Amino acid sequence: MIKLYGIRQSRAMRSLWALEELGVPYEHAPIHFATDAKKPEYKAINPNGRVPALVDDDVVLFESMAINLYLAKKYDKTGLYPKSLDDEARAIQWSFWGMTEIEPSLLVVLMNRLFLPPNQRDEGGARAAEEKLSPALRVLDGALEGKKYLLGDKFTIADLNVASVLSWALFAHVDLSKTPSAQRWLNECAARPAFVKAQKG
Repeated sequence: MIKLYGIRQSRAMRSLWALEELGVPYEHAPIHFATDAKKPEYKAINPNGRVPALVDDDVVLFESMAINLYLAKKYDKTGLYPKSLDDEARAIQWSFWGMTEIEPSLLVVLMNRLFLPPNQRDEGGARAAEEKLSPALRVLDGALEGKKYLLGDKFTIADLNVASVLSWALFAHVDLSKTPSAQRWLNECAARPAFVKAQKG
């Protein structure tokens, strides 16, 4: 039985979404990143003391993108994982890109608009981070122009991994109107039943 560690309000949400898309049985252990993840028994699974972590029989993994690529490649039955080497490389490329180009600035926005106590929030810092995010959003918008999904007409793990990062923009009230292709794509990804189910549990 697959076991995924991490609360939904964390990067574990990305892997919960992947599991729901794949339709495989799993157990969810809602380990909190600020408390439970620092305990020795959990650090024996993920020595970084962060979430998510995955245990699949004798395979133990951390890092949400690695977990998702592994799950999709191992358990896919519907085309979530790319079939060609070229598209597999593009899926890995977009997964890394989401983490390096989108997540850092978006996390600053999220912290200053939602997560920090109101008296510690800095809206100026949030707006500056949103502006820093703009070039990456334009890259994504260009990649999606004239295409339904990142690799063509079919939703794949590339879309799931990038959308799982960018979905924070929906909660942080990031204005995506200047990148309409990216906005349309993100809304479609977030409307998928597996995403909705992963969020609600």
